[in-house]
Amino acid sequence: MMGTRTDPARESARPRDGRNVDPRLGELLGEGSGQQVRELEGAATGHDRPGERAWGELPAEALAAAEGPSYYGQPVLREPVWRWEIPAYFFVGGLAGASAVLGAAASIAGGEGTAALVRRCRLVAAGGAAASAVLLVRDLGRPSRFLNMLRVFRPTSPMNMGTWVLTGFGALSGAAALPALVAAPRALERSAGVAAAGAAVLGLPLVGYTGVLLANTAVPVWQATRNTLPVLFAFSGAVSAGGLFDLWRTPGPGGEMAHRFGLVAKGAELALSHALHREAGAVPRVERALRRGRGGLLLRTARSLLVASAIVDLLPERAWRRRHAASGALALLGTLALRFGVVAAGRTSARDPHATFEMQRAGRGAAELARKEGARPRMPSPPGIDPTGKETAEHGAAP
Repeated sequence: MMGTRTDPARESARPRDGRNVDPRLGELLGEGSGQQVRELEGAATGHDRPGERAWGELPAEALAAAEGPSYYGQPVLREPVWRWEIPAYFFVGGLAGASAVLGAAASIAGGEGTAALVRRCRLVAAGGAAASAVLLVRDLGRPSRFLNMLRVFRPTSPMNMGTWVLTGFGALSGAAALPALVAAPRALERSAGVAAAGAAVLGLPLVGYTGVLLANTAVPVWQATRNTLPVLFAFSGAVSAGGLFDLWRTPGPGGEMAHRFGLVAKGAELALSHALHREAGAVPRVERALRRGRGGLLLRTARSLLVASAIVDLLPERAWRRRHAASGALALLGTLALRFGVVAAGRTSARDPHATFEMQRAGRGAAELARKEGARPRMPSPPGIDPTGKETAEHGAAP
Protein backbone atom coordinates (compact mmCIF):
# COMPACT_ATOMS: atom_id res chain seq x y z
CA MET A 1 0.00 0.00 0.00
CA MET A 2 1.33 3.44 -0.97
CA GLY A 3 1.25 6.39 1.40
CA THR A 4 1.49 10.15 1.04
CA ARG A 5 5.02 11.51 1.46
CA THR A 6 5.22 14.28 4.05
CA ASP A 7 7.78 16.93 4.93
CA PRO A 8 10.77 15.18 6.67
CA ALA A 9 11.42 18.19 8.92
CA ARG A 10 7.84 18.14 10.16
CA GLU A 11 7.94 14.39 10.72
CA SER A 12 11.23 14.53 12.62
CA ALA A 13 9.68 16.98 15.08
CA ARG A 14 6.91 14.51 16.01
CA PRO A 15 7.34 12.27 19.06
CA ARG A 16 8.31 8.69 18.21
CA ASP A 17 5.94 5.86 18.99
CA GLY A 18 8.46 3.29 20.27
CA ARG A 19 9.39 1.62 16.97
CA ASN A 20 12.50 3.79 16.59
CA VAL A 21 11.89 4.52 12.90
CA ASP A 22 13.49 7.82 11.86
CA PRO A 23 10.99 9.48 9.47
CA ARG A 24 13.93 11.07 7.62
CA LEU A 25 15.16 7.61 6.63
CA GLY A 26 11.96 5.62 6.19
CA GLU A 27 8.18 5.79 6.09
CA LEU A 28 5.59 3.78 7.96
CA LEU A 29 3.15 2.54 5.32
CA GLY A 30 0.65 -0.27 4.98
CA GLU A 31 -1.49 -2.05 7.56
CA GLY A 32 1.30 -2.27 10.12
CA SER A 33 1.61 1.51 10.28
CA GLY A 34 -1.67 1.73 12.19
CA GLN A 35 -0.49 -0.37 15.13
CA GLN A 36 -0.37 1.33 18.50
CA VAL A 37 3.04 0.85 20.14
CA ARG A 38 3.86 1.69 23.74
CA GLU A 39 6.85 3.75 24.70
CA LEU A 40 9.88 1.63 25.47
CA GLU A 41 10.18 0.88 29.17
CA GLY A 42 13.41 1.94 30.81
CA ALA A 43 14.65 3.86 27.76
CA ALA A 44 15.79 6.80 29.84
CA THR A 45 16.69 5.13 33.10
CA GLY A 46 20.32 4.40 32.32
CA HIS A 47 20.13 1.10 34.19
CA ASP A 48 20.02 -1.12 31.13
CA ARG A 49 23.00 -3.09 29.90
CA PRO A 50 25.41 -1.69 27.28
CA GLY A 51 23.89 -1.80 23.82
CA GLU A 52 20.26 -2.17 24.94
CA ARG A 53 19.60 1.56 25.04
CA ALA A 54 21.28 2.13 21.68
CA TRP A 55 19.21 -0.56 19.97
CA GLY A 56 16.02 0.18 21.87
CA GLU A 57 15.91 -3.31 23.35
CA LEU A 58 14.25 -4.16 26.63
CA PRO A 59 16.23 -5.84 29.41
CA ALA A 60 15.50 -9.55 29.70
CA GLU A 61 13.13 -9.26 32.70
CA ALA A 62 11.24 -6.33 31.19
CA LEU A 63 10.95 -8.18 27.90
CA ALA A 64 9.51 -11.23 29.64
CA ALA A 65 7.02 -9.05 31.49
CA ALA A 66 6.02 -7.26 28.29
CA GLU A 67 5.50 -10.42 26.26
CA GLY A 68 3.76 -12.30 29.05
CA PRO A 69 3.59 -16.07 29.44
CA SER A 70 3.23 -16.77 25.73
CA TYR A 71 4.55 -15.80 22.31
CA TYR A 72 2.06 -14.17 19.93
CA GLY A 73 -0.72 -15.36 22.23
CA GLN A 74 0.43 -18.99 22.35
CA PRO A 75 3.29 -20.90 24.05
CA VAL A 76 5.85 -22.54 21.79
CA LEU A 77 5.15 -26.02 23.18
CA ARG A 78 2.02 -27.75 24.30
CA GLU A 79 2.22 -28.57 27.96
CA PRO A 80 1.89 -32.25 28.94
CA VAL A 81 -1.70 -33.40 29.20
CA TRP A 82 -0.93 -36.13 31.74
CA ARG A 83 -3.26 -36.38 34.69
CA TRP A 84 -2.41 -37.65 38.18
CA GLU A 85 -2.17 -41.25 36.94
CA ILE A 86 1.20 -40.74 35.22
CA PRO A 87 3.20 -39.31 38.16
CA ALA A 88 1.50 -41.93 40.33
CA TYR A 89 2.70 -44.58 37.85
CA PHE A 90 6.23 -43.15 38.06
CA PHE A 91 6.08 -43.63 41.83
CA VAL A 92 4.49 -47.10 41.86
CA GLY A 93 6.68 -48.42 39.04
CA GLY A 94 9.84 -47.22 40.76
CA LEU A 95 8.73 -48.78 44.03
CA ALA A 96 7.97 -52.12 42.35
CA GLY A 97 11.23 -52.26 40.40
CA ALA A 98 13.36 -51.34 43.43
CA SER A 99 11.54 -53.93 45.57
CA ALA A 100 12.37 -56.64 43.05
CA VAL A 101 16.05 -55.61 43.11
CA LEU A 102 16.08 -55.54 46.93
CA GLY A 103 14.41 -58.97 47.08
CA ALA A 104 16.99 -60.49 44.74
CA ALA A 105 19.83 -58.99 46.78
CA ALA A 106 18.33 -60.36 50.00
CA SER A 107 17.91 -63.79 48.37
CA ILE A 108 21.57 -63.81 47.32
CA ALA A 109 22.60 -62.80 50.84
CA GLY A 110 20.74 -65.89 52.03
CA GLY A 111 20.01 -66.93 55.56
CA GLU A 112 16.76 -67.56 57.38
CA GLY A 113 16.65 -63.96 58.53
CA THR A 114 16.05 -62.62 55.02
CA ALA A 115 13.33 -65.08 53.94
CA ALA A 116 10.52 -62.85 55.19
CA LEU A 117 11.97 -59.81 53.40
CA VAL A 118 12.34 -61.78 50.15
CA ARG A 119 8.72 -62.89 50.32
CA ARG A 120 7.46 -59.35 50.98
CA CYS A 121 9.60 -57.89 48.21
CA ARG A 122 8.13 -60.32 45.70
CA LEU A 123 4.60 -59.47 46.80
CA VAL A 124 5.24 -55.74 46.54
CA ALA A 125 6.86 -56.12 43.11
CA ALA A 126 3.89 -58.12 41.76
CA GLY A 127 1.34 -55.74 43.28
CA GLY A 128 3.21 -52.71 41.98
CA ALA A 129 3.36 -54.15 38.47
CA ALA A 130 -0.40 -54.75 38.49
CA ALA A 131 -1.11 -51.27 39.85
CA SER A 132 1.21 -49.72 37.24
CA ALA A 133 -0.68 -51.43 34.42
CA VAL A 134 -3.99 -50.19 35.84
CA LEU A 135 -2.71 -46.61 36.05
CA LEU A 136 -1.39 -46.69 32.49
CA VAL A 137 -4.61 -48.15 31.09
CA ARG A 138 -6.63 -45.56 33.00
CA ASP A 139 -4.53 -42.78 31.48
CA LEU A 140 -4.78 -44.26 27.97
CA GLY A 141 -8.53 -44.77 28.28
CA ARG A 142 -8.80 -48.30 26.85
CA PRO A 143 -6.79 -51.51 27.42
CA SER A 144 -6.44 -51.97 23.66
CA ARG A 145 -4.23 -48.89 23.47
CA PHE A 146 -1.77 -50.46 25.88
CA LEU A 147 -1.78 -53.71 23.88
CA ASN A 148 -1.27 -51.80 20.63
CA MET A 149 2.06 -50.51 21.94
CA LEU A 150 3.26 -54.13 22.04
CA ARG A 151 2.71 -54.57 18.32
CA VAL A 152 6.15 -53.07 17.62
CA PHE A 153 9.57 -53.34 19.24
CA ARG A 154 11.47 -50.09 18.89
CA PRO A 155 14.65 -49.73 21.00
CA THR A 156 14.93 -46.04 20.12
CA SER A 157 11.58 -45.25 21.77
CA PRO A 158 11.64 -45.01 25.59
CA MET A 159 7.86 -45.32 25.70
CA ASN A 160 7.81 -48.49 23.63
CA MET A 161 10.68 -50.04 25.55
CA GLY A 162 9.05 -49.08 28.83
CA THR A 163 5.89 -50.89 27.80
CA TRP A 164 7.86 -54.05 27.04
CA VAL A 165 9.84 -53.77 30.29
CA LEU A 166 6.67 -53.36 32.35
CA THR A 167 4.97 -56.28 30.60
CA GLY A 168 7.93 -58.62 31.14
CA PHE A 169 8.42 -57.40 34.67
CA GLY A 170 4.76 -57.97 35.49
CA ALA A 171 4.81 -61.54 34.19
CA LEU A 172 8.03 -62.47 36.00
CA SER A 173 7.16 -60.77 39.29
CA GLY A 174 3.73 -62.42 39.27
CA ALA A 175 5.33 -65.83 38.79
CA ALA A 176 7.85 -65.07 41.56
CA ALA A 177 5.10 -64.11 44.02
CA LEU A 178 2.94 -67.17 43.36
CA PRO A 179 4.53 -69.43 46.04
CA ALA A 180 3.98 -66.67 48.61
CA LEU A 181 0.25 -66.71 47.87
CA VAL A 182 -0.52 -70.42 47.56
CA ALA A 183 1.06 -73.64 48.73
CA ALA A 184 3.43 -74.75 45.98
CA PRO A 185 5.72 -77.76 45.41
CA ARG A 186 9.47 -77.31 45.63
CA ALA A 187 9.88 -77.36 41.84
CA LEU A 188 7.57 -74.35 41.57
CA GLU A 189 9.53 -72.57 44.29
CA ARG A 190 12.76 -73.05 42.33
CA SER A 191 11.04 -71.69 39.22
CA ALA A 192 9.84 -68.75 41.29
CA GLY A 193 13.45 -68.02 42.25
CA VAL A 194 14.47 -67.90 38.59
CA ALA A 195 11.49 -65.63 37.81
CA ALA A 196 12.46 -63.35 40.72
CA ALA A 197 15.97 -63.01 39.31
CA GLY A 198 14.53 -62.08 35.91
CA ALA A 199 12.18 -59.56 37.53
CA ALA A 200 15.17 -57.97 39.30
CA VAL A 201 17.01 -57.65 35.97
CA LEU A 202 14.00 -55.86 34.44
CA GLY A 203 13.44 -53.91 37.64
CA LEU A 204 16.68 -52.00 37.12
CA PRO A 205 15.50 -50.25 33.91
CA LEU A 206 11.95 -49.96 35.27
CA VAL A 207 13.01 -47.65 38.10
CA GLY A 208 14.85 -45.24 35.80
CA TYR A 209 13.32 -45.44 32.34
CA THR A 210 10.59 -42.94 33.26
CA GLY A 211 13.30 -40.31 33.70
CA VAL A 212 14.61 -41.18 30.22
CA LEU A 213 11.06 -40.87 28.91
CA LEU A 214 10.74 -37.33 30.27
CA ALA A 215 14.20 -36.29 29.11
CA ASN A 216 13.38 -37.47 25.58
CA THR A 217 10.75 -34.73 25.16
CA ALA A 218 11.12 -31.10 24.01
CA VAL A 219 10.09 -29.69 27.42
CA PRO A 220 13.06 -27.46 28.34
CA VAL A 221 13.45 -28.40 32.01
CA TRP A 222 13.24 -32.13 31.29
CA GLN A 223 15.56 -31.94 28.29
CA ALA A 224 18.08 -29.80 30.18
CA THR A 225 18.30 -32.36 33.01
CA ARG A 226 18.52 -35.47 30.84
CA ASN A 227 21.76 -36.64 32.50
CA THR A 228 20.51 -36.36 36.08
CA LEU A 229 16.79 -37.09 35.89
CA PRO A 230 16.94 -40.86 35.12
CA VAL A 231 19.48 -41.50 37.90
CA LEU A 232 17.45 -39.38 40.33
CA PHE A 233 14.32 -41.41 39.57
CA ALA A 234 16.24 -44.66 40.05
CA PHE A 235 17.52 -43.71 43.51
CA SER A 236 14.14 -42.24 44.42
CA GLY A 237 12.59 -45.64 43.67
CA ALA A 238 15.14 -47.23 46.00
CA VAL A 239 14.21 -44.70 48.70
CA SER A 240 10.53 -45.55 48.34
CA ALA A 241 11.27 -49.28 48.66
CA GLY A 242 13.39 -48.73 51.75
CA GLY A 243 10.70 -46.46 53.19
CA LEU A 244 7.96 -49.02 52.62
CA PHE A 245 9.91 -51.77 54.38
CA ASP A 246 10.70 -49.40 57.23
CA LEU A 247 7.00 -48.78 57.57
CA TRP A 248 6.21 -52.49 57.09
CA ARG A 249 9.12 -53.54 59.25
CA THR A 250 10.52 -57.04 58.84
CA PRO A 251 12.00 -58.36 62.09
CA GLY A 252 15.58 -59.58 62.14
CA PRO A 253 18.42 -59.10 59.63
CA GLY A 254 16.02 -58.59 56.73
CA GLY A 255 14.57 -55.43 58.27
CA GLU A 256 18.01 -54.00 58.94
CA MET A 257 19.11 -54.78 55.39
CA ALA A 258 16.09 -52.94 53.93
CA HIS A 259 16.73 -50.01 56.25
CA ARG A 260 20.35 -49.64 55.11
CA PHE A 261 19.25 -49.99 51.50
CA GLY A 262 16.93 -47.01 51.90
CA LEU A 263 19.42 -45.00 53.95
CA VAL A 264 22.10 -45.12 51.26
CA ALA A 265 19.52 -44.22 48.62
CA LYS A 266 18.37 -41.18 50.62
CA GLY A 267 21.85 -39.71 50.61
CA ALA A 268 22.14 -40.28 46.87
CA GLU A 269 18.74 -38.72 46.17
CA LEU A 270 19.56 -35.59 48.18
CA ALA A 271 22.83 -35.18 46.28
CA LEU A 272 21.10 -35.75 42.94
CA SER A 273 18.39 -33.22 43.79
CA HIS A 274 21.13 -30.62 44.08
CA ALA A 275 22.70 -31.88 40.84
CA LEU A 276 19.31 -31.53 39.10
CA HIS A 277 19.21 -27.80 39.85
CA ARG A 278 22.84 -27.41 38.90
CA GLU A 279 22.40 -29.08 35.52
CA ALA A 280 19.28 -27.07 34.74
CA GLY A 281 21.07 -23.91 35.92
CA ALA A 282 23.28 -23.96 32.81
CA VAL A 283 20.33 -22.04 31.31
CA PRO A 284 18.97 -19.95 34.23
CA ARG A 285 15.57 -19.38 32.64
CA VAL A 286 15.04 -23.15 32.42
CA GLU A 287 16.01 -23.73 36.05
CA ARG A 288 13.28 -21.31 37.21
CA ALA A 289 10.64 -24.00 36.66
CA LEU A 290 12.29 -26.08 39.42
CA ARG A 291 12.01 -23.22 41.92
CA ARG A 292 8.70 -21.49 41.15
CA GLY A 293 5.06 -22.43 40.99
CA ARG A 294 3.54 -25.72 41.98
CA GLY A 295 6.53 -27.71 40.79
CA GLY A 296 8.97 -25.72 42.89
CA LEU A 297 6.76 -26.07 45.98
CA LEU A 298 6.46 -29.83 45.55
CA LEU A 299 10.18 -30.28 44.97
CA ARG A 300 11.03 -28.25 48.07
CA THR A 301 8.52 -30.32 50.02
CA ALA A 302 10.10 -33.52 48.73
CA ARG A 303 13.57 -32.44 49.88
CA SER A 304 12.26 -31.34 53.27
CA LEU A 305 10.49 -34.67 53.83
CA LEU A 306 13.60 -36.58 52.81
CA VAL A 307 15.82 -34.55 55.16
CA ALA A 308 13.31 -35.08 57.97
CA SER A 309 13.35 -38.83 57.28
CA ALA A 310 17.15 -38.91 57.44
CA ILE A 311 17.14 -36.98 60.73
CA VAL A 312 14.65 -39.42 62.24
CA ASP A 313 16.95 -42.28 61.19
CA LEU A 314 19.73 -40.75 63.28
CA LEU A 315 17.67 -40.82 66.48
CA PRO A 316 18.59 -43.60 68.91
CA GLU A 317 16.26 -46.57 69.14
CA ARG A 318 15.43 -45.92 72.80
CA ALA A 319 14.43 -42.30 72.06
CA TRP A 320 11.58 -43.27 69.76
CA ARG A 321 10.42 -46.82 69.27
CA ARG A 322 8.47 -46.04 66.13
CA ARG A 323 11.22 -44.06 64.45
CA HIS A 324 11.53 -46.58 61.60
CA ALA A 325 7.82 -46.29 60.80
CA ALA A 326 7.97 -42.49 60.92
CA SER A 327 11.07 -42.41 58.75
CA GLY A 328 9.47 -44.74 56.22
CA ALA A 329 6.29 -42.67 55.99
CA LEU A 330 8.28 -39.46 55.45
CA ALA A 331 10.41 -41.12 52.76
CA LEU A 332 7.36 -42.43 50.90
CA LEU A 333 5.69 -39.02 50.94
CA GLY A 334 8.92 -37.37 49.81
CA THR A 335 9.41 -39.64 46.81
CA LEU A 336 5.76 -39.23 45.83
CA ALA A 337 6.09 -35.43 46.00
CA LEU A 338 9.24 -35.64 43.85
CA ARG A 339 7.39 -37.36 40.98
CA PHE A 340 4.48 -34.91 41.06
CA GLY A 341 6.91 -31.98 41.39
CA VAL A 342 8.95 -32.97 38.34
CA VAL A 343 5.79 -33.33 36.22
CA ALA A 344 4.43 -29.98 37.47
CA ALA A 345 7.75 -28.28 36.71
CA GLY A 346 7.55 -29.69 33.18
CA ARG A 347 4.14 -28.10 32.68
CA THR A 348 5.47 -24.75 33.89
CA SER A 349 8.51 -24.99 31.63
CA ALA A 350 6.43 -25.88 28.57
CA ARG A 351 4.27 -22.78 29.09
CA ASP A 352 7.34 -20.52 29.12
CA PRO A 353 8.44 -19.74 25.55
CA HIS A 354 11.53 -17.88 26.75
CA ALA A 355 12.87 -21.09 28.31
CA THR A 356 12.66 -22.75 24.89
CA PHE A 357 14.33 -19.81 23.16
CA GLU A 358 17.17 -19.56 25.66
CA MET A 359 17.84 -23.30 25.40
CA GLN A 360 18.28 -22.85 21.65
CA ARG A 361 20.45 -19.75 22.01
CA ALA A 362 22.66 -21.56 24.51
CA GLY A 363 23.25 -24.32 21.96
CA ARG A 364 21.61 -26.99 24.10
CA GLY A 365 19.59 -29.93 22.81
CA ALA A 366 20.13 -31.15 19.26
CA ALA A 367 22.99 -28.74 18.58
CA GLU A 368 24.81 -29.94 21.70
CA LEU A 369 24.45 -33.57 20.64
CA ALA A 370 25.70 -32.74 17.15
CA ARG A 371 28.83 -31.14 18.60
CA LYS A 372 29.50 -34.22 20.73
CA GLU A 373 29.38 -36.34 17.58
CA GLY A 374 31.91 -34.07 15.85
CA ALA A 375 29.46 -32.42 13.48
CA ARG A 376 29.20 -28.68 12.99
CA PRO A 377 25.52 -27.76 12.61
CA ARG A 378 24.90 -24.76 10.37
CA MET A 379 22.17 -23.23 8.29
CA PRO A 380 22.01 -24.49 4.68
CA SER A 381 23.64 -22.09 2.21
CA PRO A 382 22.23 -21.06 -1.18
CA PRO A 383 23.80 -22.77 -4.21
CA GLY A 384 27.16 -21.24 -5.12
CA ILE A 385 27.67 -19.48 -1.77
CA ASP A 386 30.35 -20.65 0.62
CA PRO A 387 29.24 -20.48 4.31
CA THR A 388 32.41 -18.48 5.02
CA GLY A 389 31.01 -15.63 2.90
CA LYS A 390 33.02 -16.19 -0.29
CA GLU A 391 31.46 -16.87 -3.67
CA THR A 392 32.41 -20.06 -5.47
CA ALA A 393 34.38 -20.14 -8.72
CA GLU A 394 31.41 -21.12 -10.84
CA HIS A 395 29.76 -17.82 -9.98
CA GLY A 396 32.64 -15.70 -11.15
CA ALA A 397 34.75 -15.38 -8.00
CA ALA A 398 38.43 -16.09 -7.93
CA PRO A 399 39.14 -19.75 -7.04
